[in-house]
Amino acid sequence: MNKQGLKIAVIGGGSSYTPELVEGLIKGYNDMPISELWLVDIEEGKHKLDIVGNLAKRMVRKAGIPMEVHLTLNRREAIKGADFVSTQMRVGLLDARKLDEHIPIRHGVVGQETTGPGGMFKALRTIPVILDICRDIEELAPNAWMLNFTNPAGMVTEAVTKYSKVKTVGLCNSPINFKKFLAEVYEVDESRVLPEFVGINHLHWVTSALVDGEEKLPEILAGEREYSAKNVPTVGWDNEFLRSLGAVPTYYLKYYYMMNEMYAEMKESLEKNGTRADVVSRVEKELFELYKDEALEEKPKQLEQRGGAYYSEAAVKLMRSLYKGSNDIQTLNVPNGGVFDFLPEDASIEINCIVTGEGPVPIMPTHVPEHVKGLLHAVKSYESTAIDAAVTGDRGLALQAMAHHPLVPSVTVGKAILDEMLEAHKKHLPQFFNN
Repeated sequence: MNKQGLKIAVIGGGSSYTPELVEGLIKGYNDMPISELWLVDIEEGKHKLDIVGNLAKRMVRKAGIPMEVHLTLNRREAIKGADFVSTQMRVGLLDARKLDEHIPIRHGVVGQETTGPGGMFKALRTIPVILDICRDIEELAPNAWMLNFTNPAGMVTEAVTKYSKVKTVGLCNSPINFKKFLAEVYEVDESRVLPEFVGINHLHWVTSALVDGEEKLPEILAGEREYSAKNVPTVGWDNEFLRSLGAVPTYYLKYYYMMNEMYAEMKESLEKNGTRADVVSRVEKELFELYKDEALEEKPKQLEQRGGAYYSEAAVKLMRSLYKGSNDIQTLNVPNGGVFDFLPEDASIEINCIVTGEGPVPIMPTHVPEHVKGLLHAVKSYESTAIDAAVTGDRGLALQAMAHHPLVPSVTVGKAILDEMLEAHKKHLPQFFNN
């Protein structure tokens, strides 16, 4: 790795999240000197790339650091010689997300961008594009780390480890959000808390919550403070269930544990104001109007309404730890490698890791509740099948993945959703139509 000055390429540089990432890179500059930041996007995203890129340049100029910001549609130019490649892309843009959310709801099924049929179709569109990017990385930056924030992060990360030689780690902001929640509840610095995460991306449980080395999980399970997020409906947990579960479920587990209630809230939302995709579209329009202001030289507060809070903190922290070999503990998406004996070794899991200069090393969990293993195995089986479908374009595999997802009630419903969504996303699913 070039110690004189790092080159970072951001795939999906026109994202509304980019100012947060740039802010994090600026704050961390003394620990991780970046000489080149390349923001790359596709032709359809050029307008946003120009707006966000110019804001990034103003932010760097205000900070007074010697970091060159490059905007380009040439992905290979951005990747060549990079030390880190960060991915934050959305194939099909927000229009595709709306279809992912709206179509399942019309069939009586949860419609969400990373969970259920919506998450599956995001994976089907995204994985072939990510693997194409990986071929560029293998050729032009073989020593680079690819930090994947692109959802569904666990599935994308697993596809890269199975189908490419690229060094990759998947990230999600959910674990860092819980760590901040824990520190806030006990009014201590984050350095004094250590939650243990067990599971896969968007399907994990907190099985231990240490504060100054003392276990606080029973207190949290008995408490009244609920851990949630902006992009998940507000239906509350059953306290008796949580206590007997003996772990704090990620808010995404509401789609499984409270499927009917979550669906009802989604259906009502779709009829009144639209789904989360519609909300995000409105928020993004406001953000890009703000970003256009030539006087703006910092990340605007309104970005926090977009969701994905602390994304840059997680990304920059991981980059810095890989660069410096910090040996600190972070929660990441990495290959299982035998950590969970009930999942395949090459399955991507979300777990605490020690981050060394050579990469993350998973920490064996102290406890995996027996009653969560079945759901974990079922969802991972769906994920692995869907990944293979994304790569091969095999409609039969896609049907099996859809039918075996725990949120899909029957083969009949699953097949109807599959048919409609394949046709709706046809432009971005050539592997299923060119065979």
